[in-house]
Amino acid sequence: MADSLPEHDRILQEIESTDTACVGPTLRSVYDDQPNAHQRFMEKLDACIRNHDREIEKMCNFHHQGFVDAITELLKVRADAEKLKVQVTDTNRRLQDAGKEVIAQTEEIIRCRVQQRNITTVVEKLQLCLPVLEMYSKLKEQMNVKRYYSALKTMEQLENLYLPRVSQYRFCQIMIENLPKLREEIKEISMSDLKDFLESIRKHSDRIGETAMKQAQQQKTFSTTLQKQNNVNYGRNMHLGRSRILESKNEITLKRTFEEDDEHEEEVLTAQDLVDFSPVYRCLHIYSVLGDGEIFENYYRKQRRKQARLVLQPQSSMHETVEGYRRYFSQIVGFFVVEDHILHVTQGLVTRTYTDELWNMALSKIIAVLRTHSSYCSDPDLVLELKNLIVVFADTLQGYGFPVNRLFDLLFEIRDQYNETLLKKWSGLFRDIFEADNYSPIPVANEEEYKIVISKFPFQDPELDKQSFPKKLPMSQSVPQIYIQVKEFIYASLKFSESLHRSSTEIDDMLRKSTNLLLTRTLSSCLQNLIKKPHIGLTELVQIIINTTHLEQACKYLEDFISNITNISQVTVHTARLYGLSTFKDARHAAEGEIYMKLNQKIDEFIQIADYDWTMSESDGRASGYLMDLINFLRSTFQVFTHLPNNNNDHAAMSGKVAQTACMSACQHLSTSLMQMLLDSELKQISMGAIQQFNLDVIQCELFASSEPVPGFQGDTLQLAFIDLRQLLDLFMVWDWSTYLADYGQATSKYLRVNPSTALTLLEKVHRGMRDSSKKNNIFAQFRKNDRDKQKLIETVVKQLRSLVNGMSQHT
Repeated sequence: MADSLPEHDRILQEIESTDTACVGPTLRSVYDDQPNAHQRFMEKLDACIRNHDREIEKMCNFHHQGFVDAITELLKVRADAEKLKVQVTDTNRRLQDAGKEVIAQTEEIIRCRVQQRNITTVVEKLQLCLPVLEMYSKLKEQMNVKRYYSALKTMEQLENLYLPRVSQYRFCQIMIENLPKLREEIKEISMSDLKDFLESIRKHSDRIGETAMKQAQQQKTFSTTLQKQNNVNYGRNMHLGRSRILESKNEITLKRTFEEDDEHEEEVLTAQDLVDFSPVYRCLHIYSVLGDGEIFENYYRKQRRKQARLVLQPQSSMHETVEGYRRYFSQIVGFFVVEDHILHVTQGLVTRTYTDELWNMALSKIIAVLRTHSSYCSDPDLVLELKNLIVVFADTLQGYGFPVNRLFDLLFEIRDQYNETLLKKWSGLFRDIFEADNYSPIPVANEEEYKIVISKFPFQDPELDKQSFPKKLPMSQSVPQIYIQVKEFIYASLKFSESLHRSSTEIDDMLRKSTNLLLTRTLSSCLQNLIKKPHIGLTELVQIIINTTHLEQACKYLEDFISNITNISQVTVHTARLYGLSTFKDARHAAEGEIYMKLNQKIDEFIQIADYDWTMSESDGRASGYLMDLINFLRSTFQVFTHLPNNNNDHAAMSGKVAQTACMSACQHLSTSLMQMLLDSELKQISMGAIQQFNLDVIQCELFASSEPVPGFQGDTLQLAFIDLRQLLDLFMVWDWSTYLADYGQATSKYLRVNPSTALTLLEKVHRGMRDSSKKNNIFAQFRKNDRDKQKLIETVVKQLRSLVNGMSQHT
């Protein structure tokens, strides 16, 4: 009990000294103590309260007097306070009345100060915003005047420098949202400009190419003219007449070239002068700035490839005129001139690899197109103009760095085609010349006419020069005309060989090969066709032989002519020769063969009109009319051969050989035809009178052969053509069968050329004729025995001949 009291005192002290919020734990300790502790604590608390009440009462009693005194003093001051209150209220009223104006002014000052502060703030913000607005206004202006690249730079400054400073304002957010749209708008506009540019250069590429080709051609013409001018003296020494013409032409051309260069010196245009490339530059810069440079490059290259395919697609009628080819080449040159310009003024838009790839693709297409369309060209002038265009085309693109060797290789293919068209053209010219020729020697009435002919054809004949005018040249009009046309062909072939970047030796070789083709194929074919024409008679054939002889002699002058225009000596190892010798020899052989054939045909015509009475009892005593006409024809025909060229030993030998061969061929064919007439299987019987008549005809043939219709035969050479007939007829006329049979097979036999089968055939026909004659003449009894004896002899001879024939067949 005693221990709990100090504890209660402690709790009371804590309650008195502790904050009210902390009393709870202290009070809880009261209840957690010993039983009845709460009662004891309440008693202790009441005792403490009573102590405090007593102390309060003591204190109040101690201070009560002072409190009374204070109240008394307050009551005294109360009256003064009332007066002071009235005074203060009055003073306050008067002060308020006086301060209203001050308050109003103060409020005005405050408002002005606020406005001033706001204005200052606005000025500061505007100073931040104004550059942004100015830049945005500048951006809009640049967009309006289409300065898109500058506009992109302005956008970049706005985004990186200006807009971050004022990003808290709404208008800045609007600007930030609009900038991507403006970029897309710029891309679309620039792309639209690029498309317009691509369309524009597609339309104007031919003009660009035409200008570039013209400049390249002028430059080449100028260089070529200077080179020719430097070579005039050398050319004069090689070929004086030709060089004088060239010299005058060169001087005129050189002068004209200088004048044209002076006139156009200030008018040299480039691709940049003809086309505005700014859309490409803008679009490239814009896409590069926007980070889409690769997209732009791919698009540009894709579109240009499409345009390349369109440019490389020719018109179907391009081959009809040179203008079609010129437009085609101009478009291609214009395309690649633009690409070359883009290559050199931009970085990365196109590369050399890209242009080379594009050119290789285009070159393959160009070559294929030219091969196809040039094959349609039948006019050599058009092919030549095409060649000139290809050369200018190749030189122009070569000047821009594109390889063009394949084009020059193509020109060699076209050269072969050009030669073919030339050969076709000259074939027509040769045919016209041959058709217009009268195939008679050229008459010259005076020296002037003679010089005109000599100026056209290199003819030399000292014997003819000694003769007085008028006189005749041995060749016909076609010879100088053919010679001139061959030279013209060489000139035409030379035109194609020029500007092919080939050496003089190669050009010389080309000319000789082309000329050889002209001689061996075209002229030879024309001559062969001419010789085969039915209206060409023997006189014309003889003149053709004369003509070919002189043309053959002129081949060496053609070789000199080619050497002069190419400045290549004929002693050069690799120099080809002209094959005219063989051409004209073949033509002569064909003409000779045609002469022999026509003679034989004429002989056949005369033979066909022969009308023998194979049953006649006696001959007419004179040769048949058809045979005399035939012999007269042969005499007059062989007189023509006296006109064959014989002004030198070679010509004389040749003319004699042709005449002799023709005469021998005619006699042999006549002999063979007469023999076939006797041995014709349709002829069943022949009388001895018919044999006698036939013998008279053969005698006339032998007389013709012995009369030497063509000089030069030795002895009886020509008569030997009829030896088979002569021995056969002698055998029947003499009826010398015993000698024939006895001497058969011996070299000294009188009837060595009589074949047993031939004799047997004719004898059987004579036998049948005799039997028919005996039946008709049986009234002559005195001849019966002779006829019977003769028939028995014939039968005996027939048997012996058959045995000989059978022996020959068994031996064979």
